[in-house]
Amino acid sequence: MEIYPEEYYDFFISFNEGDYYTCHDLLEEIWMTDKDNYFLKGLLQMTVAIYHYEYGNVKGARLMMHAGHVYIQKYRPKFWGVDLEKVNTFILECLSIFPEDIDRVPFEEVSSLPPLPSLVLYLEDD
Repeated sequence: MEIYPEEYYDFFISFNEGDYYTCHDLLEEIWMTDKDNYFLKGLLQMTVAIYHYEYGNVKGARLMMHAGHVYIQKYRPKFWGVDLEKVNTFILECLSIFPEDIDRVPFEEVSSLPPLPSLVLYLEDD
């Protein structure tokens, strides 16, 4: 079984707890030492997109989710123990849910936005 950076394991915990801000910090720390790993950048952009959406920045969410989608493509179907087919489906669902005619809503109105699908991430054996 492959050994990954400690932050990578922590990322799964934070992601599944819905702490997307921490996810960003954890993935960025790994990515800073492995800048050619666009898989990490793709996951990073995806989590930033969810974070933006939860705070009403719909335009930022659309841009980041699209970027994350582009970055993960060459790593499909599976990379670093992650089922990227499942992640790809999640991203496409999110992109179809993000309102196209709204760029931003006030935080107090975030609950009026369509809810995103749920995604549970975990490491699978290679």
